[in-house]
Amino acid sequence: MPRRGRSRVPKLLRMARIVSETLDNGLPLHRIRVDGTRATTILIAFDAGARAERRDENGMAHFLEHVVFKGGEKYEDHRTINRTAEQLGARTNAATSHDLVAFHITVRAEAAPQAIDLVTDFVARPRLDENHLDMERGVVAQEIARYLDQPAYVASRMGALATFGDHPLGRPVLGRLEHLPTFTRAALLSFRQRRWAGCRGGAFIIGNIDHVSDDGEISDLFERFPTLEEPEPYESAPDFLPRTLVERRDTNQSHLRMSYRLDYDVTDAKARAAARTCAIILGGSPSSRFNDEIREQRRLCYSISAGIRECADVGVLNLAAGLASANCVEAYTRMREIVAELCAQGPTDEEVARARAVAAGRRVLAFEDTYTVALHTAHQAIVHHGDLDPDALIADLDAVTIDDVHDIASAIDPDKPSVACLGPHDAEEF
Repeated sequence: MPRRGRSRVPKLLRMARIVSETLDNGLPLHRIRVDGTRATTILIAFDAGARAERRDENGMAHFLEHVVFKGGEKYEDHRTINRTAEQLGARTNAATSHDLVAFHITVRAEAAPQAIDLVTDFVARPRLDENHLDMERGVVAQEIARYLDQPAYVASRMGALATFGDHPLGRPVLGRLEHLPTFTRAALLSFRQRRWAGCRGGAFIIGNIDHVSDDGEISDLFERFPTLEEPEPYESAPDFLPRTLVERRDTNQSHLRMSYRLDYDVTDAKARAAARTCAIILGGSPSSRFNDEIREQRRLCYSISAGIRECADVGVLNLAAGLASANCVEAYTRMREIVAELCAQGPTDEEVARARAVAAGRRVLAFEDTYTVALHTAHQAIVHHGDLDPDALIADLDAVTIDDVHDIASAIDPDKPSVACLGPHDAEEF
């Protein structure tokens, strides 16, 4: 058993001040003041990612994310949207994951009111013109084809399938090429009506909010979103049935993915912090066990890592390696042994202290960017229903103990990983 140690928690300077309200359309609006920045990020997100799709809709959430940028009621086409954003000096984009679809714009603080007017127009009131849909299908088809040309992406896609099977969490966010012709205007409107409910979303104004009035004018812009009924619950994560999937390719390089289901409550912020620390000990830093032994000492790979995938109701430890095909099975075997050693023996005090510092330090640096704060806050509010204060995450990471990490590691079944591999191999090798 590991020695029981206590962490030293540094005193935090308060990072953010939060004011929240719920608008008449059910959309929560959070104003989060972060001192020391001249930037403001506006982010709007919904619990309407790939996980919310039915089987024949796979890829629709991502496609809808694309086409809302083609025009709204006031800013009628993509040229007007893009030129207006440029005149504001803005950075605007969107992202779809399994759990969320999120739209964001970051500007200098003085331009925040105009940025809110812009983003709420085309996101809340998209035109969804049929001609635009036809053109964007070709763009998204090229995006899918581009990713399918990347072996690392294909391996990760296989890894999700090996872990979750034919469940929304196992399907690709980008969807399938054959689904694109079915994404008609009527289908997109139906999906949006079904999933983009304010009560399952949130709007976030993050950073320097000196120029954002609180007299109701800004709230009115976010009330451009229609009032919708609460959507049906998402499909719960399936039971873990480890699979081994191999796509044989005659290449010199192999791409290996392994996943272990974790047994903790993903709504518990302290448990999530411990799981992240556990992953860093395994393969999340240059001095991690994987990097030190498999890369530096054994020279079996160039790239190796470990990370946590945390969905709304399940946590998974994901391991990845890109390496010479001749080294793949040896690296796979040793990776499994290292996981088993951590499960049985636990971490050392020194490992936990170092990993804890890495996790918290990286997050502090990342939170210098208002967009990163906004995306984290959206996950907290919509996916995990947790504390919106970014300082809370840093405090939880600083407070992780050796017992916390041991609890996470000891619950892993080291003999039951799901495995995916792309390279000149057969399934029997794993």
